[in-house]
Amino acid sequence: MYFKKKTFRDVKLAYIQSKVGHCFNFRTATPVLVSGCQHGLSEALTLSLKINVENKSYLGICMWSTMNNLQENSAASPATPSVKDLEKILYGGKRFGNHVDEVWPDLFIGDMSVANDRYSLWKLGITHVVNAAHGKTHCQGSHYFYGSTVDYYGVPADDSPSFDLSRYFFPSAEYIHNALDTTSARVLVHCAVGVSRSASIVLAYLMIHHNYTLLDAINKVKERRWIFPNRGFLKQLRALDMKLQKTS
Repeated sequence: MYFKKKTFRDVKLAYIQSKVGHCFNFRTATPVLVSGCQHGLSEALTLSLKINVENKSYLGICMWSTMNNLQENSAASPATPSVKDLEKILYGGKRFGNHVDEVWPDLFIGDMSVANDRYSLWKLGITHVVNAAHGKTHCQGSHYFYGSTVDYYGVPADDSPSFDLSRYFFPSAEYIHNALDTTSARVLVHCAVGVSRSASIVLAYLMIHHNYTLLDAINKVKERRWIFPNRGFLKQLRALDMKLQKTS
């Protein structure tokens, strides 16, 4: 049986294809944008341009175009971390918190113990309360409970990965935004423990009204308070992040 001896060019092409085979269709010579292939593409491109002038004129140009598109997309729309990566970030740092913390100027995240203590709210100067556990056990918040001195907004959310909290992201963010525009306003967002439902609402607010990415919003809040939205809420926040990046 006759075996064709491989040339230097054959070896190099095989190596290039191993590097960019998932990023570049060599049969049709069309780029395929796949996350994670940029490094191999860059390395292989350098080699491809050394093979010969003929390949450089077409294959090289196609790969340069692909790599530039990847770089531009990365710069314009930073990738949203996976839920698993977000959970690793959330696990980091301190894993305990106070009953209430100011995580943004005049915006607080707290638990039900502080929300149910009207004297504590008075001392903090709270003028608006967002209850992300409205109607749930042990959360007494209501318009009647706070009276005329505190404006109340209830979100009847369950702390369950299957609960669709995303439908409350924009209405809650709008309420918080309008409240903070009021002179001397101070807003408390709370749920039962103050780490999942209320934290998710505040993260959505920072993303919608202050153009934070999800990762930046998490890091900002974590400077002042330990939070840990459940996995379902993280998925919904990721979807919001990607939606906002597309429209920005």
